[in-house]
Amino acid sequence: MRDYWLSKLFFDVQGNAAEFRADRAKFIARYNLKPEVNDALLNDDVAFLAQRVNPYLLRFYFGAAGMKDEEFIQRLRASAPTPPARGKPAKTAHG
Repeated sequence: MRDYWLSKLFFDVQGNAAEFRADRAKFIARYNLKPEVNDALLNDDVAFLAQRVNPYLLRFYFGAAGMKDEEFIQRLRASAPTPPARGKPAKTAHG
């Protein structure tokens, strides 16, 4: 599920990156974010945020926050679910 305010914040960072970098917490405080989203932003929780925002906005945001691409991609890959092994069907629940 996408989070409107989080997406809005990420979009706004594109035009105000210098202001964002100058005082990240102050910039984030302008938005009506849930406490867990606010905490994820302040802790650079890529996995949590990736579930709630467009991937293009996510990547730009972390670039503006100073995270190197290599680190961002590593964190993103670490958060991805492990696909089932080839040739073995995924387990499903039947009800």
